[in-house]
Amino acid sequence: MPSISTLEAEILGLIVPFIIGLLIGLLLRKIISVGLIILALVIVLLAVGYIRPEQVSAFLQMAGMYAQEAVNRANQISAFIPYSSLTFIIGFVIGIIKG
Repeated sequence: MPSISTLEAEILGLIVPFIIGLLIGLLLRKIISVGLIILALVIVLLAVGYIRPEQVSAFLQMAGMYAQEAVNRANQISAFIPYSSLTFIIGFVIGIIKG
């Protein structure tokens, strides 16, 4: 049975947080761009008159109810993310910039 040497374990310990940070950075950048597209769409629909501000307000209130559940899930998931690792932060920044 092959064993992992100390050097391989250290390299793996640096690469895994970097990849996780990169993927989370890419995901965050995509979420922000989709959010901006939705915001632009809502502004255009408001300007043209297809939707009313009351409808947007009602939707945001309904979305706020689900936001608390999303925050709770995110807190559970954040326990698994190595955000204190320097390689994670480097991967995260690269993911956001290059995403």
